This record gives sequence, C-alpha cells and structure tokens, in this order.
Amino acid sequence: MSIAQPDTEHRLDGDTRRTVHTAISELQRLSDLFCQRREQLARSVGLTVQQWHVLEEISDEHFMPSMFARRRESSAAAVSKIIRQLLDKDLVDVQVDANDGRLRRYRLTPAGVDLMLQLRANRQEAIDAIWGGIPPDRLFQFQQFAADLSDRLEQFSEQQNNQRETLEGIK
Repeated sequence: MSIAQPDTEHRLDGDTRRTVHTAISELQRLSDLFCQRREQLARSVGLTVQQWHVLEEISDEHFMPSMFARRRESSAAAVSKIIRQLLDKDLVDVQVDANDGRLRRYRLTPAGVDLMLQLRANRQEAIDAIWGGIPPDRLFQFQQFAADLSDRLEQFSEQQNNQRETLEGIK
C-alpha cells in the first residue's frame, strides 16, 4: 500500500473533510477513554499505570530494566524508582544472578501473582461488558479498519521522516 502525496487527485472535498475530522475527534476520544480506563484498572488494585507496565514485563520473566526504559523512552532512574515501589509493596522479588553479580533477576512474589490475576480478571470483565455486545462482523470490520489506519499512519510517518532526513542531508 502506498500513501499518496496530497495532490488534486487525492484532496478531500468539504463533506469528506468534515467526516474525517469528526472521525479523528472520535478516535481521540476513544484513545483518551482507553487511557482513563487503564488508569482505573491500575487504581483498582492499588497501582499506577507505570507500575502495572513493569509488573507485566516482570511477569514475562525476561525483564531487563534498561531495555524497558529504552522502549518506554524513560530514564533508568525512573524505572528503578518504580521497581523500588514494587519491592516496597512486596509485589516483586529481585535476586542477584549467581554467575554474574551485575545482573538482577526479577520475579513476581505470590502477592504480585495474585494482584496480576485480579487485574487481568478486572480487565477481562470490562472487555466482556464493553465489547461483548458488538456483533462479530462489526468487530472484524473495526479490526480491519484499525489495522489499515495504523499501517497508513506508520507508512506516512516513515515517509515524512525519510523526506526530513533527505532534506537535512542536502543542507
């Protein structure tokens, strides 16, 4: 799929432009609601969203604080602070690697496992309540549309970055 550059062939007419702007507003509303819901879920078990993210990563058993910080565009100090908070809540345990004293192994404590089970149950309950009444064909259409829109946004962003890099290389 190729995103066309804005030219007269692909310019939106007035009605379509208004519809697109309304769709963008609804998408922003949906994004905001997802963020609010994520915060509610985290609070329901006494966590922040950031703590939840770290617990999810630790539960996968391949947690590396430095990589987590890099992926989240966060500082190592911020991640360390969250880990200390989780240690204080007795939700995670840390062990020094027997072979390499520089490495730390993180794992959920029994309390951490219980909390994650509760959090996941709360999330599934919300998913069932919200998405359960939507007919499967509409869910499939939404999934397809969301994937297409995401692909188009990624491609457009990449094109813009490439154009910027090309222009910067010319200067």
